[in-house]
Amino acid sequence: MAYGKSIELFLANGTANSLIIAELSNWNGKAIKIPRIEIAECKREDIKGAGVYFLFCKEEDDSDSVYIGESESVHDRLLQHLRDYSSDKEKFYWTTAVIFLGRDLNKALIRYLEDRFVQIARESKRYKVLTKNTYSKTVMKESQTAAMEEFIDNVKILINTLGYKVLEPAVQNMFGPNHREELLFLNMGSAKATGIVTTEGFVLFAGATVNEKTSSKSLSKGAATLRKKIFDAGRVKNLVTTEDIIFSSSSAAAVFVTGYSVSGPANWKNKSGITLKEIDSKKSY
Repeated sequence: MAYGKSIELFLANGTANSLIIAELSNWNGKAIKIPRIEIAECKREDIKGAGVYFLFCKEEDDSDSVYIGESESVHDRLLQHLRDYSSDKEKFYWTTAVIFLGRDLNKALIRYLEDRFVQIARESKRYKVLTKNTYSKTVMKESQTAAMEEFIDNVKILINTLGYKVLEPAVQNMFGPNHREELLFLNMGSAKATGIVTTEGFVLFAGATVNEKTSSKSLSKGAATLRKKIFDAGRVKNLVTTEDIIFSSSSAAAVFVTGYSVSGPANWKNKSGITLKEIDSKKSY
């Protein structure tokens, strides 16, 4: 059973575009979201402590990337990132840092956290992870590992609340024991796919067979551009999707798979052959 959470957000400078502190009830850790342009002038004592941090970037193709790091003095490390970029030692440009600090964090613990966060971010496949190497051989007591795993769970909540789904898979374990009842299937010509409606949109599962040919007459410019972007990113190999992909709607997912304009609600069906349109109409009553 999931329980409610209470989160306190403090706008340190009175605006959501500046430094934000996020704290979770009954947790001694905290998150600090700070724009790049405020790092050098920030005089806060808390960000000088040990912690882990996420640096969020935008690539030239508008995709998202993140650098995940750790330091016994986070502020000093962020300043080093700024100096490295200025001297061309660092190639990526980040706009926002999200820092996580906690009482009694030490070098071994933050190394463990960094390694775990990099693993989770890579598995989630939401962002391109820029971190190259982590220290994966940290030796800790069982009690310390348990405490850090709880720390990770709280970080997942706060970083998502701050608007970054870097640690969240496209499809979470939020479906009940009968979640297979919610699966939807599309079978049109050579296009065969499975997906599900989520709170973020429609998730097309890995393993979908995509139609090679497209109809330039019926495919909108936006749909054609999105299809090309997904192919160019290597998310489709031999006409089969290699990972879960989130679309804004069931129709967008159906268009991607078939290669031509088609109604998602009318063509995605559950295992009983009932269309998404019919399912939605029943829920509205």
